[in-house]
Amino acid sequence: MLTSIICYILTIIMILISVAFLTLLERKFLGYIQIRKGPNKVGILGILQPFSDAIKLFTKEHSILEYYNFVPFFISPIFGFMVALLFWAILPSSSLMIDMKLGIIFFLCCSSFGVYTILGAGWASNSKYASLGAYRGVAQTISYEVSFALILLSICILISSFNFMELTLFQMNMFMFISLFPLFLIWFVSCLAETNRSPFDFSEGESELVSGFNIEYMSGGFALIFLAEYMNIILMSIVTTILFFGLYMISIKATLFSLIFIWVRGSFPRFRYDKLMMLAWKSYLPLSLNYIVISMMAISLFNAIF
Repeated sequence: MLTSIICYILTIIMILISVAFLTLLERKFLGYIQIRKGPNKVGILGILQPFSDAIKLFTKEHSILEYYNFVPFFISPIFGFMVALLFWAILPSSSLMIDMKLGIIFFLCCSSFGVYTILGAGWASNSKYASLGAYRGVAQTISYEVSFALILLSICILISSFNFMELTLFQMNMFMFISLFPLFLIWFVSCLAETNRSPFDFSEGESELVSGFNIEYMSGGFALIFLAEYMNIILMSIVTTILFFGLYMISIKATLFSLIFIWVRGSFPRFRYDKLMMLAWKSYLPLSLNYIVISMMAISLFNAIF
């Protein structure tokens, strides 16, 4: 047990370092997409820029706002950061801290908690822009969680288990990617919407909401929201790899998916909000439900033959 806890702590430290360098990679990648250099002054080729940003964020003065709700305002970023850390305890690895038989259900429950971070931060700020960002973010997250859960349910029906470890044993030679390719596309778009990334970054729509639900945050509170968002990007990249591509060379595959997150941000304009909702309820939901029926028929046919 002690070994598992130490491994988990080391995993969290590595994840935080990964988040730091993912932000540097994103700024460099977006810079070259926009034909500029990106950060290149702090250290060799800007390699120390993430640490400079972290020091700047955590040492900035925190202003006391007049109308905010003190306790939920400070608890919301901490809660979001803790939920982002909690995910990593159940992912399959050589030093698995918790081997849950219902790990996929636990994963869905934890992902649902992200709504409370957005809602609490927006409501506690007592700002109309923060409230609008929170409402939009909550509606978006809840809408895409439905198809999110149904896709996972289809996979669970195929493997007859809710355990991540059994899923990795079942996943051989990219079987899920080939047989469930439409679900893979829906899953990836849902990941973009779940993590509030472009082109679905409506809760942080700078052009119309002045940074959205986190407009009143500064210093450490903003840094924790920022860290939780990028930890979720890395997490979703790893979960996508586990679900559809298997554990073989997982680091390279997860890095490629993180790059695709950045590439999408640099390539596509922000989606329209009504089209986002129509995509979730009129396209992805019926497709996800149909795939559940197809998965159940496939399992019944397999059992009947073998």
